[in-house]
Amino acid sequence: MLMDDRITSNGSEEPRKPEGKNRAIAVCFILGLGSLVSWNSILTIGDYYYQLFPNYHPSRVLTLVYQPFAIGTLIVMTHYESKINTRLRNVVGFTLFFVATFLILILDLATSGKGGIGPYLAICFLSACFGVADAFVQGGMVGDLYFMCPKFVQSFLAGLAASGALISLLRVLTKLAFEKSSNGLRKGAILFLAISTLIEFLCIFLYAIYFTKLPIVKYYRAKAASEGSKTVAADLAAAGIKTETNDQAEHDDKQVDRLSNKQLFLANIDYAADLFLIYVITLSIFPGFLYENTGEHQLGTWYPIVLIVMYNVLDLIARYIPLVQWLKLESRKGLLIAILSRFLLIPAFYFTAKYGDQGWMIFLTSFLGLTNGYLTVCVFTLAPRGYKAPEQNALGNMLVICLLCGIFAGGTLGWLWIIGKDSF
Repeated sequence: MLMDDRITSNGSEEPRKPEGKNRAIAVCFILGLGSLVSWNSILTIGDYYYQLFPNYHPSRVLTLVYQPFAIGTLIVMTHYESKINTRLRNVVGFTLFFVATFLILILDLATSGKGGIGPYLAICFLSACFGVADAFVQGGMVGDLYFMCPKFVQSFLAGLAASGALISLLRVLTKLAFEKSSNGLRKGAILFLAISTLIEFLCIFLYAIYFTKLPIVKYYRAKAASEGSKTVAADLAAAGIKTETNDQAEHDDKQVDRLSNKQLFLANIDYAADLFLIYVITLSIFPGFLYENTGEHQLGTWYPIVLIVMYNVLDLIARYIPLVQWLKLESRKGLLIAILSRFLLIPAFYFTAKYGDQGWMIFLTSFLGLTNGYLTVCVFTLAPRGYKAPEQNALGNMLVICLLCGIFAGGTLGWLWIIGKDSF
C-alpha cells in the first residue's frame, strides 16, 4: 500500500508517509546535477574555447544562443503543462542532454581540437539543444517536485549548483595535471565532456526507473492525482499504480477547482520578480565579466579559474543554509529588499576590477555566489505553499521561466561591459 495508517493522539487515523525520503533527496540531488552539468562544462572550459575562438566571445555568445531556445520552449510547455506527460518530458530532456554532450565530445575528437567558424557554429547549435533540454528538465522537475517535499526541491536546486562546483574543481585538477603538457586545455575539456556524458546517462536511468518506484515518490504522486493532477499518470503507471479511467477523469475535471495560470502568476508576481532580478545581476557578471574584464593579476591564467571555482562552491554551500530554519528568510518583503540590494554589486565589481587587487575580486565573486544560491532556494521553497498539486506544478514552471528570462537578460546586459573596447 502507498499509505499506511497511524493512530494520532486524539484517536483518529492519518496517513503516514512511506519510507525512501533520504534516497529520494539523494536522487533529486543527482538529477539536479545532471540538469546543468553539461552546460556548466561548456561554461567552465571557456578558457579552452577562448583559445580556439578568440574573436567570437564564446562565453557570452553561447549563453545568448542557449537562452532563447530554453525560454521559448518552456513558455510553450508551461502553457500546456496540465496536459503534458511529465515522465516523457523529463526522460526526453535528459536524453537530449546526453546526446548533445556526446556530440560535442565527438566534434572535438573529429576536428582534433581545431577552431574555425564551422566547429563554432556546430557548438552554437548544440548549445541551442541544451536550451531545449533545459526547458524540458528544469521546468518539468521543479513542477514535479513542487507537490512533494520542500527538501526535494532544495536538493534538486543544490544539485544544480553542485554541477558548477564539480566541473570547476575538476578544472583545477586538470589544469594542475595538464598545465605543462601539450594540448592541456583540450585534454581537460575532453575529460569534462566525458564525465558529463556519463552523468546524463545515469540521470536517464535514475529518473525513468529508480525514482519513480520509491515509496515516498509514489505516495506524493498518488496524492497529486487525487487533487486533480493529470501530469503524473504515466509515472504512476510506470510504478504499477492504476489511475482512474478516462470517463472518471473527465468527470473529475469539472470538479477540480484551481487558479488559472494568470491568477497564479499575479498572486506570486513578487516571487517571479525575485527570481528574474537574482539572475539578471548574477549573469550580467558571471561568467563573461570574470573572463574578460578583470585584468591581469599575479595568479595569471589561474585567475579566472579561481573566480569561477569560488563562485560555484559558495553557490552550492549557500543552497544548504536555508535548511537551518532560523537562517531562512521567509518574509516576502525582506526577500525583495535583499535581492534589490544586490544591484550594488555592479558598481562594486566595476571599481574593484579597475582599482582593486585580486583578493577583493575573489571576495566579491564569492559573495555573488553566496547570495545567488541562498536567495534562489528561499524563493523556490516558499512559493508553492498553500496550493493544490496542479497549481504547484504550473507555478513551478512559471517560476523557472522567470529564472531563465533573468539569465537571458543578464547575459545580454553583460555585453555592456565591453562596449567601447577594441575587442567588441
